[in-house]
Amino acid sequence: MTYSDDKTTNVLKAAWLIAVVTVFSKLIGFIRDVVIANYYGTSMVSDAYFFAYQIPALAIILLGGVGGPFHSATVAVFSKLIPDLHKKPEKVVKKLFSTFMTTTILFFTLLAVLCYYFANPIMNLIVSGGSPELIGLAAQHLKIMSPILIIGGIVGIYYGVLVTYRYFMLPNLSPIVMSIVIIVMVITSKNDNSGVILAWATTIGAVCQFLLQYPKIRQLGFVFKPNFDVLNNTQFKNICELLFPAVLSSTVGQVHIYVDMFFASSLNEGVWTAIGYANRVFQFPVGILVTAFLVPLFPIFSRLVADNDMQGIKTYFNKGVGVLFFGAIPIIIGFLVLGMDGIRLIFERGAFDERATFMVTEALWFLSFSIIPYVFRDSITRVYYSFNDSKTPFVIAFLSIILKVFLNILLINILHFGIGGITLSTSLVTLFNACVLGLLVCKKIKMDYGSLFKNLLKMCIAGLITLLICFLAGIVFDKFVVLPKYFFEIVKITVVSVICIGIYIWLNILFKMDYAKELFERLYNISRRS
Repeated sequence: MTYSDDKTTNVLKAAWLIAVVTVFSKLIGFIRDVVIANYYGTSMVSDAYFFAYQIPALAIILLGGVGGPFHSATVAVFSKLIPDLHKKPEKVVKKLFSTFMTTTILFFTLLAVLCYYFANPIMNLIVSGGSPELIGLAAQHLKIMSPILIIGGIVGIYYGVLVTYRYFMLPNLSPIVMSIVIIVMVITSKNDNSGVILAWATTIGAVCQFLLQYPKIRQLGFVFKPNFDVLNNTQFKNICELLFPAVLSSTVGQVHIYVDMFFASSLNEGVWTAIGYANRVFQFPVGILVTAFLVPLFPIFSRLVADNDMQGIKTYFNKGVGVLFFGAIPIIIGFLVLGMDGIRLIFERGAFDERATFMVTEALWFLSFSIIPYVFRDSITRVYYSFNDSKTPFVIAFLSIILKVFLNILLINILHFGIGGITLSTSLVTLFNACVLGLLVCKKIKMDYGSLFKNLLKMCIAGLITLLICFLAGIVFDKFVVLPKYFFEIVKITVVSVICIGIYIWLNILFKMDYAKELFERLYNISRRS
């Protein structure tokens, strides 16, 4: 086995392990969402919480989460400074860690203080179409959750250090802690008519995420000691050159959400909650795909750039994105054919009624079209980061704000698409970002898109045929099968999913797609062993 083959095998093993952990994490997250939906439905209270949560989510998920700027910047710089992962970090690396931590804590503490004392004006600005009661309640939630801003940046650095040392599991297990805390506190609360228990549970869950990472960071040899040597530290400057544009890019991405919040607040009550649930359903399979393959691939991209191995980057990019495309198409089919059945099965109970089910499904249908550009955009962005270039993704994301506002006005105010208009505009903006980033990266490296998109075309043809067959199967099932409500949904989802996967893999094998052959062989070997 060659070095390249060995590296590919390690990536695939890491991807499978991360996928398993991510599936478990997403399942716990789903249970959390079901509990929240059961207790709060799609109401003003749930809207207030999800409106307020978008600001701390910027820190704990977008900036500090796995794949976020703090994680990515740490991996990109530290992976080049630590050649031997079996030894304790050198003094210069520890100093860089402390400097990065010091500046991060100071910056996010300032943001947290501002969010606490100016919660009302902030929520009044981004939820200007809402009622005074909604704005006041959202401001109350934001005050409670403001400490999450501090934790987010710290956890992001911790994630980066752990991934650099090839500890992929711990960062992906971490979100489970927050979900469990929320589940327990919401279930055990009594008469929480304002949702403050939900806000407190989120804050406590974030603290627990930090506490879960801390012991391993100390064991690796990283101890935080306040350090303000920011002017004469070359490596810290390298982090800043990568981090600041990436933070701005993620913040600009959050501006897209604030734009959506502005338009959603003028629509029916519960619209923003429904969009939030649609995003969670969307992120369950898509997040598993992206996290599983891009987390282990990103350090390899950075190392290949350091070694000036351009062919290696193209090879690994095409392999990774090809697998993501192959897995994305059945997910799109599932959302379009089984979306309503799945949402009804998962959420429809308690305060979550049929109206809420349709709202979430409508948002999910339009959002599903963004999956292909979404996985490509996230993959190509990692290539930019490997070249220490986060400015280009930032500029593209910034320009797309104008497109986002235009599309929202067109689809919501003029064409009256309602909730579907918000998620359709998101899909179109994602497509714009993916196309522009894919074209501009050629200034750094001439990518081999020909074979990649030729394979994508074959997969799309197989997907369209599979979609038609699954759609007809769903109609037949609805017409002729009579079962109790939830049992009906379970059986329908299972039967149609098996049909979808079987036909899709078979068609791809006919088209001589390596991804399908490898998957078929894995499934066949598993069935033989069992």
